[in-house]
Amino acid sequence: MRRAVTGLSALAVLTLATVPVAQAAGQDVGVNVVLSTDITPAILAELSAYGAVNEQYPEIDALTMRAPASAVARISRLPYVEAANKDVEVIGKPVESSPFTSTLDYGVATWHTDQIDVQDVATGDREVPETGAGVYVAVLDTGLHSSWPAYFGEERIAEELGVAIGGGGGERGSISYQPNKWSVDQNGHGTHVTSTILGYNMNGTAIAGVAPEATVIPVKVLNQNGSGWSSVTAAGIDYVTDLKESGVLGDAPVVINMSLGGPTNDALSMAAIDRAIEAGVLIVASAGNSGEAGMGYPGAYEPVISVAANGWTGEWLGGPTWWTGSDVTEGDVAETAYIAEFSSRELAGQDLDVAAPGSWIVGPYQLNAKQSYYFLGGTSMASPHVAGAVALMAERNPALTQADAERILEATATALPAGEREVFDPNLGGLRTIAWGDDASGSGVVDVPAALDAAFTTATTDTAPEPARGKGGPRR
Repeated sequence: MRRAVTGLSALAVLTLATVPVAQAAGQDVGVNVVLSTDITPAILAELSAYGAVNEQYPEIDALTMRAPASAVARISRLPYVEAANKDVEVIGKPVESSPFTSTLDYGVATWHTDQIDVQDVATGDREVPETGAGVYVAVLDTGLHSSWPAYFGEERIAEELGVAIGGGGGERGSISYQPNKWSVDQNGHGTHVTSTILGYNMNGTAIAGVAPEATVIPVKVLNQNGSGWSSVTAAGIDYVTDLKESGVLGDAPVVINMSLGGPTNDALSMAAIDRAIEAGVLIVASAGNSGEAGMGYPGAYEPVISVAANGWTGEWLGGPTWWTGSDVTEGDVAETAYIAEFSSRELAGQDLDVAAPGSWIVGPYQLNAKQSYYFLGGTSMASPHVAGAVALMAERNPALTQADAERILEATATALPAGEREVFDPNLGGLRTIAWGDDASGSGVVDVPAALDAAFTTATTDTAPEPARGKGGPRR
């Protein structure tokens, strides 16, 4: 299998705060290698002169190594090597956080499901017929907290398919697969992300999710600190692709959500993503939380559906139950949405597709291992809104491709051109101005009913509308 691997430029930013790892020139590091030919014994023997070969991925002609940092450049120049780079640290952490303390007296709909027209706050009614039934959503994250049955219906979590993948990086060596460790999330990030997709139980009250009848496959690729390695993320992607190709999931559509990212692109991750998309897996990832510094990866990789974080000017207004008691007026998204300051902007060579609610999203979150509910903000919170939307689209059109999904989401989004809003800041106790440019919102805020209509059109006519965002079409 041969492929063109591009875009390995170093760009500072990730999905959620990057932590640089200093490596001395002679220190062993993890090295991800993609070949331009099949893996052979002769190639493995030659590579062993540079370091230890750890994992092999014959489906994508790739492997991981542990080698001195000084050897990476030499490995990349070998005639049979397409690309080689150091294993990249990836992070999944929120930017905004505040404990939820108000009493929930009413309502199952929230402002963010209302804004994307999935559930109406005023009536509590669901606005789309699809629920995600028959669709799998693999959440590559920190896993789920051991108390997850208190939040999610047991039938909504594919326990038998869950897995924890560890290792990666030069100091950790080989990657390990632990089927029973996905439910020991001591971080809470993956649990909160999952709650946006499925909805959750809050002390006896059901809170609506985007795709409440989807089935989540928890794939733990981040540790208790919310960090991991691109090699482990790639292994997680490959694991899901194997499930898809093996027939274990039948003909069910499969979506991957990655609310994580690193500062640079990674050859192994790109190869794993390309294979997954070719197999029919639909992939969504957060854009990153580095603002003007640019997007993180894999979100910035062009084939991935990347998601910026938007907020709403009604946040924190209307009393303590504003998040479930305040109605987002129909048709006002273009006038009341804003792009969060932390949300990564699109730089040259990067690809930002759409925006979704990612500011002050309530969900279960176990800070310091304590069970609780938190308002969290970050593109990590925005991405599962779109992953859920894609699950609904795939329910309506099981033949939906990655290219179809991306084009439809962009074409039907509500444009959010450069602008500014006065937004209440709970940390200041008053209003402040938040501004953004044309590089911040992609095609705009996702509109789920419109995307579903277009997905149906694609299913029946094999056509989809071209993007017509207020600030132009997709920047390619």
